[in-house]
Order: sequence, then C-alpha cells, then structure tokens
Amino acid sequence: MINLEKREAVVQNLKDAGCTWEFIEDFLLCFDKKQKEKQLALLEAHRKQLLNTVHKEEKKIYCLDYLVYRINKEHIL
Repeated sequence: MINLEKREAVVQNLKDAGCTWEFIEDFLLCFDKKQKEKQLALLEAHRKQLLNTVHKEEKKIYCLDYLVYRINKEHIL
C-alpha cells in the first residue's frame, strides 16, 4: 500500500510539473526498476526545458518593459 501511495504522489508531482504522459510513463519505468540515475537525467532534462521556456518568456517581458520605458521617457507614441 505504501508503494502505491508513493507512486501516486510521484505521478501527481510530475503532472504538477507539467510532464507529459509519455514522460511520466518513462519515469515510472525507471522508478519501478530503481534506476536513480535515469530518473535524475529525465528530471534534469525536463527542468532545462522549463527553464528555457521561462527565459523566452522573460525576454518578451523585457521587450514590453523597454517599450513602456520609451513611451514614458521619450513620448514616442
């Protein structure tokens, strides 16, 4: 019972982190086989993907902030 609860908690955590079902299935295979290194590699790859997305969105925010700055300081519009 404890293993099932632990597995369900892992699945929920992965869902919350935005992982696809394919990713979750791959991760659970490693989880069941106790392949810690592969689990960590999968998690690191997903983390990098999320971080890249964050950086792309940050760049968009910076562009908007710059435009607001220009409008306020130089009255370009």
